[in-house]
Amino acid sequence: MDRRIIALYNQYTHGLLDRREFLKKSSILAGGTAAASALLPFLEQNYARAEVVPKTDLRLNTDDIKYPGATGDVRAYLARPKGDEKLPGVIVIHENRGLVPHIEDVTRRVALEGFLALAPDALSPLGGTPEDMSKAPSMIQSLDSQSNIRNFLAAVRYLMAHPASTGKVGVVGFCWGGAVANQLAVNSPELIAVAPFYGRQPALEDVPKIKASLLLHYAGIDEGINRGIPAYEAALKNASIDYRIYMYEGVHRLQDVYVRGCQACVSQRHKR
Repeated sequence: MDRRIIALYNQYTHGLLDRREFLKKSSILAGGTAAASALLPFLEQNYARAEVVPKTDLRLNTDDIKYPGATGDVRAYLARPKGDEKLPGVIVIHENRGLVPHIEDVTRRVALEGFLALAPDALSPLGGTPEDMSKAPSMIQSLDSQSNIRNFLAAVRYLMAHPASTGKVGVVGFCWGGAVANQLAVNSPELIAVAPFYGRQPALEDVPKIKASLLLHYAGIDEGINRGIPAYEAALKNASIDYRIYMYEGVHRLQDVYVRGCQACVSQRHKR
């Protein structure tokens, strides 16, 4: 497939293009609107096929819960292995499509690695993630950024105090959620580990506030985000932050690799 079409789809999934604009621009490359429309289903993530851990997995307890946030109750998906053992917590932050079935599946995968995994729905103040996934990016953009961060900080406190928790909490976030993960790193000194995937970096002046270990993942073909890496890395070094960077060359977005990366990060830090 023409890499230029993949690049356009990358902009579409990041909310930089709406569906109509994506189809208009990709039709020029694909040879017509019909061809572009036929490509879209193949490009869009098929969450049913992508499912790794089914909802009915007997090894897990899962619940749709609510916890008190800055804007009121925040909806979330909670997963943990069965048993009475106290577990370290991991907050899973979704992309700009909201708390979709794929992110719930990722949350179950994290839980099976031995964690109390919580995936908040950032769109809770707006009624929750819509059934029509294409509506979510514009809703995400309308969120108040500071209230959103406070809602996720409340998730950190919720997991720290949970009866099944050891009190240790880490964060993993993807795309839009990667940027939120970076913001939590500078706003929550209690965090043990943070693994942002292709997330926008925090303000450089905030870097010294970070106390968590960082496992930073980037897609090689993501010029907008990657432009901030050199200055961010320099700031991390100057502040003596424990970090590691992984760059995945030749890809626009990270998909399968991010689960392996988040498992490595939280496992290393929580189980020392």
